[in-house]
Amino acid sequence: MSLLGFTSSLVSFTPPRPLPSLTPPLPSLSCLSIRRRNPLLLSVRNLDYKCESQASGLYMEPVKESVELNRNLYADTEPYETGFLKVSDLHSIYYEQSGSPSGHPVVFLHGGPGGGTAPSNRRFFDPEFYRIILFDQRGAGKSTPHACLEENTTWDLIADIEKLREHLKIPEWQVFGGSWGSTLALAYSQSHPEKVTGLVLRGIFLLRKKEIDWFYEGGAAAIFPDAWESFRDFIPENERGCFVDAYSKRLNSDDLETQYAAARAWTKWEMMTAHLLPNEETVKRGDDDIFSLAFARIENHYFVNKGFFPSDSFLLENVDKIRHINTTIVQGRYDVCCPMMSAWDLHKAWPEADLKVVPDAGHSANEPGITAELVAANEKLKNIIKNGP
Repeated sequence: MSLLGFTSSLVSFTPPRPLPSLTPPLPSLSCLSIRRRNPLLLSVRNLDYKCESQASGLYMEPVKESVELNRNLYADTEPYETGFLKVSDLHSIYYEQSGSPSGHPVVFLHGGPGGGTAPSNRRFFDPEFYRIILFDQRGAGKSTPHACLEENTTWDLIADIEKLREHLKIPEWQVFGGSWGSTLALAYSQSHPEKVTGLVLRGIFLLRKKEIDWFYEGGAAAIFPDAWESFRDFIPENERGCFVDAYSKRLNSDDLETQYAAARAWTKWEMMTAHLLPNEETVKRGDDDIFSLAFARIENHYFVNKGFFPSDSFLLENVDKIRHINTTIVQGRYDVCCPMMSAWDLHKAWPEADLKVVPDAGHSANEPGITAELVAANEKLKNIIKNGP
């Protein structure tokens, strides 16, 4: 038996009191954490057993975790401030603050684009330590105008994040984002690295053509052929050469009912594939016309425009700008929406960041293994801020 190319029979074990020498079997990995500090050293962390094994060559020796991190969601907390910030002549964004007013600021970047925030998003953060800022991006959630595509680009959103930071008089903050939120977090951090104290990224989405093609042009249909049929059949056969373009035509129709129908089909496809195990509550979000319209229209708008990035691998090409930032990447092994290839490509370009692969999870931040890793990642950054690296 081997683990990442290292032979398990060569693992040594040092018991706490004199006992005959023995070689224990390797425990199963509930989450794989990969960190490369130099080309000769690979670190593999088994989070169930709270130990870290450092492998150089063919030798691995268990080392105990110095700090046991909380991995459970925090209790519900209510905002102590809510408001709207006018970011352009057209757009106003909803924002809220919860947790500790004097705590370390953290900004939550929601997915989609177009997904909006939810009260449960606050629970990833310790409310006694963090000043938790949530906001709905242009056209999403409570922001106005709803589902609006005008003046709605990645660069507009980055400018909004800065306007919100300045409005709240925050000099720098931690950034947390999953799915499209990871895209925006990377783009924002690369634009303003001096304003970012740490990054927690989940379900990496680099908005490259191959990622869009995988999910919207038939790749993911190999895993979810039943869910794909409804998405596919909404479009006439003679327009199926590019589903993103075909849906764009309908999501921008002059007829609102046509927009709603296209939005429901688009949104249900994503909701039905977001979890490793089916989640009826998530799937039902596709029936909400208000949510679906913003979600589908804004997503499709960004995808048609290739994220408004100047090149297909723009975010990978600019990793050097953020290489110094303490970062954890959390990725579900069986994420169909944002397949692990993107997290792996980011890891290869940025080995200094911790990559946590959750072996029994798909895409959603609400899957137990992913939730635990996201909370732990925030706890790790909290400890660094409190105690130093």
